[in-house]
Amino acid sequence: MSAAQRPAVVIVGAGPRATGIIERIAANAPELYGDAPLDLHLVDPYPPGGGRVWRSDQSPLLWMNSLPDDATLFTDDTVEMAGPVRPGPSLAQWCAAVRSGGIRTTPDATAAAAALGPRDFPGRRLQSAYLTWAYERAVAVLPPRVAVHEHRRRAVRVAGPADGRQRVWLEGSPAPLTADAVLLTLGHLDAEPDAEQRELLRFADRHGLTYLPPGFTADIGLDGLRPGEPVLVRGFGLAFIDLMVLLTEGRGGRYTEGADGELTYHPSGREPVLHVGSRRGVPYRSKIGYEPDAPRPPLPRFLGPAEVDALLARPGGFSFDDDVRPLIEAELGFAHYHRLFTAHPERTRLPWPAFERRYAAGDAAARRALAEEAVPDPADRLDLTALDHPLAGVRLPDADALQDTLRAHIRADLTRRHDPAYSPDQAVFLALLSVYGQLIRIGDRGPWWHGFFSYLASGPPGPRLRQLLALSRAGLVRFLGAGATVTADPVTGRFTARSATVPDAVTPARALVEARLPAPTVARSADALLRALHADGAAVTPGGLLAVNPADSRLLDRAGRPHPRRFALGPHTDARSSGAFTRPRTNAPVFRQNDATARALLTFLTERAAPPAAPLRPARPATREDRHAADR
Repeated sequence: MSAAQRPAVVIVGAGPRATGIIERIAANAPELYGDAPLDLHLVDPYPPGGGRVWRSDQSPLLWMNSLPDDATLFTDDTVEMAGPVRPGPSLAQWCAAVRSGGIRTTPDATAAAAALGPRDFPGRRLQSAYLTWAYERAVAVLPPRVAVHEHRRRAVRVAGPADGRQRVWLEGSPAPLTADAVLLTLGHLDAEPDAEQRELLRFADRHGLTYLPPGFTADIGLDGLRPGEPVLVRGFGLAFIDLMVLLTEGRGGRYTEGADGELTYHPSGREPVLHVGSRRGVPYRSKIGYEPDAPRPPLPRFLGPAEVDALLARPGGFSFDDDVRPLIEAELGFAHYHRLFTAHPERTRLPWPAFERRYAAGDAAARRALAEEAVPDPADRLDLTALDHPLAGVRLPDADALQDTLRAHIRADLTRRHDPAYSPDQAVFLALLSVYGQLIRIGDRGPWWHGFFSYLASGPPGPRLRQLLALSRAGLVRFLGAGATVTADPVTGRFTARSATVPDAVTPARALVEARLPAPTVARSADALLRALHADGAAVTPGGLLAVNPADSRLLDRAGRPHPRRFALGPHTDARSSGAFTRPRTNAPVFRQNDATARALLTFLTERAAPPAAPLRPARPATREDRHAADR
């Protein structure tokens, strides 16, 4: 029988999300698909497992922002899904198996695993080795007659009727792949510049300047950022941290640690001077640096499945700001005070049952008043507004005063995030994860929630902020403040930065870097496939994301109808989850989505795809040569 007669699925994107789907196909196939043949075509110019973001050929200086215990690609019994649990190791457990000789990997990954401590943040190359191993394991446990074919190319177009097989064209290939269904598991993508960015590019070209629009930091060219010269940087999240690393240690600088634990940076002389600002004006909050000291708060409490059901059932719809955000704030506050009252009761004035009863019955104003009554120290109260905007209303006389203020802010954040006396912060982190899991069903949530979640829950490792302090003391990082703006000054022919925190300060520079990923909007995506899908009728939300059915990730058309043969997962959809891998034992949305999507694919293939005309002989597991055969 020819390959064209076999049922087939094209998976576009070969990163960790695709691995999760393949693992779920393997887990669910015995129940839903039996031993029937199936071709899985995996399309991505980057190696499978890590994909682009987690590929092995990036700087060894770049780290994950998760501890090894907090990263897994495998389900566990907390995951609410219809498919079976297939346990597997977290990154920490995998590294332990590598050290003991139970798992073989590359020499570099073996050495990195041997050197990794339980509270160390792994390098991205080590995570790449783990993801590659997980991919190969997922492929190895597929049923015998399921074959995986790797295509190291880009997919550029999908065509085909809703009631017929789909054709997927690959860049540089004359004939399309033919499949019964197509699944997009694309990660973060490049984007075309927006109107402001296009104007800044034109200004830079006219005046011989350097302007770097939003992009994946490991992939952007930094040669135009000259030693000793000022560089304006917009963005203070993880993309800035990567930029900081590549322009300092990456250019030959080094750190030494004093007897007091303080770092000193020794420059190479090749570093530029980074002037960094953002809307908040401060870096993302440090990762928490201690083990949990109390049971998890009982979540969800205010925003769970019943509340989401009620919101989705409203005939006139609902407002995120008016209806959802108050529930989020109540949930975060509940987690904070539950941990404070149960783990640190000596810092409270009421028994927990009495506080909980009044908290649940009150509105936002009543809860603030209750906290003032029951929690004597303001540092123990949760003020989300102050947390989100720590420089709001702060006005300083000059830039030097701002440097002192920001260094004090970062030191205070590091102290708090590494002191279990402030373990309510960790409970808020768990509540953020719980909220994220519920909001998956709501869809496109607008800019506030994603930015707030990233700021509190997805910040840099503490050691990176210690390095930031050392660079600030060395004069190689300068803080601009909150409400930072950059203009193109036609008189001076330079970019000029100002901020609300130091209104009289003006910082000119010949280079400007946007330290953030591009917004995942379909209209400006550099990915031709996404734009073609939209042109072909796929719906896009007001925020610019592909609209998908939350139950099974099928693409929706502009009338809200799900496409029977096209599916999508990832940050370019309105069902974004917090990552393709996640913390163990958190009922992670990504695993729930993967399982539901894999089951929908297998059910569709069983019910709708034409069965083969004759049985095939049992196949051996696909080899790497088999998987590359289509491209030879």
